[in-house]
Amino acid sequence: MNSQEKLVPLKSKGRPRSFDRTAALEQALDVFWRRGYEPTSISDLCAAMGIKPPSLYAAFGNKAQLFMEAVDYYERTYWDAACDRLVESGDISQAILRFFSDAAEILTSNDAPCGCLVVLGATNVSPESQEVHMALRALRLQGRKLFEVRLIKGIEDGQLSSDTDTAALGVVLNALLGGMSLQAFDGASAQELQCIGSAASAVIYSSLTKGNI
Repeated sequence: MNSQEKLVPLKSKGRPRSFDRTAALEQALDVFWRRGYEPTSISDLCAAMGIKPPSLYAAFGNKAQLFMEAVDYYERTYWDAACDRLVESGDISQAILRFFSDAAEILTSNDAPCGCLVVLGATNVSPESQEVHMALRALRLQGRKLFEVRLIKGIEDGQLSSDTDTAALGVVLNALLGGMSLQAFDGASAQELQCIGSAASAVIYSSLTKGNI
């Protein structure tokens, strides 16, 4: 899920020959997740990435651009496949159930930050960091839009009622995903999250088929 609001990373100049951009992003991602955007300092990032401040600025521009490139890497690495399956799956009910099952695994994976960085990152971005705040907001809105597009496809395929309020249900599904992220951050297991996602999706789909939403 890419945002038009996303900050564009700089092409690096003067970085170390051994510089591994992917490894650097993974290290920065871990720091941002553990400490939060605002409390993280350039010194924290340099220590984790094994580079000096001039190299960080040359490679990424500034802390905000590094953060957004790390978020973009996180989205592409952990979420793109699940989002593609949501859109491409033929059955709307199975598509939603599969997506939330995927989400439960991603949100509790040992390889990924616990809880969605796009959701949790919003909790510690000050008004002064407006560019980061707006970029994260745009990404969350794109998540809602993704659900809405899939629901519209369900209508077009004749699986959902033509009077389904896709905008409202998109908000519900996106709020559910955000709630799962917070639950994961608080230590919920993948199994617990899968139960939440499955139960909520079943209730929502039941309401849809009855024309209640």
